Amino acid sequence: MRACVGMTILFSAKRAPHPGPKLSRTAEVASLFQVAGWLVRDMLPFVAMTARRVVPAAVRNPARHKEGPVAVPVHGTALLLIDVINDLAFPGSKILVEQAEPMAIRLAALKRRVSAAGIPSIYINDNFGQWRSDFRRTVAHCVRRGSPGRLVSRRLRPTARDYFVLKPKHSGFFDTTLDTLLKALRIRRVLLTGIAGNICVLFTANDAYMRDLKIYAPADCIVSNTPTDNEHALQQIKTALKGNLAASTHLTFDGPARRRVT
Repeated sequence: MRACVGMTILFSAKRAPHPGPKLSRTAEVASLFQVAGWLVRDMLPFVAMTARRVVPAAVRNPARHKEGPVAVPVHGTALLLIDVINDLAFPGSKILVEQAEPMAIRLAALKRRVSAAGIPSIYINDNFGQWRSDFRRTVAHCVRRGSPGRLVSRRLRPTARDYFVLKPKHSGFFDTTLDTLLKALRIRRVLLTGIAGNICVLFTANDAYMRDLKIYAPADCIVSNTPTDNEHALQQIKTALKGNLAASTHLTFDGPARRRVT
């Protein structure tokens, strides 16, 4: 406010005639600098407030994607864990690792609940270019001591009852057996989770939507390279793909279990 008043007085003084002596050029410049200083001090709080609003609250806290308790039928539902068995060994992965480790705790809790309810878990994973390896060797590679993603992979290590699909590209459906497996399990709904939300999870969500599968994407079980990238991906899943982003703790599972395909 003081800056605005100062600017008004200064410009009025320059335009309107007055009986006093005219301001020298040096005095005018000094006055302008003084008003500029006021302007900076007065505007800083508003700039800071605007900057805080630019980043959605859900970016800072994924649990804010709450839609109330959501009942998910057991029959016809599958949990998809995308690229969670991952060494995360690439330049700049530190930020992603820091997000993925707490996410893995939440996802492990969700997996225990869906398994207890009789919902199948399907791991959809890259093979990191190792075309002669099998999933056991991939797990062993990712949980080793020197792997940046070892804690994530250890917490989400698959069991003998889980399914595994190897994917060569971003989508879990492209050139894989996932379609065949979902049809065999009579799946109509998928719980999409994993890494990275803005790449492989989003690509898989797009293909799931094109196949008329109902999408649940618990926001607290998906991470991306940056929180902002993750929020953009989640909003795309919600708005374009009609996905439900309710946090994993808000999902309930009711109904009879499905038959297991061996």
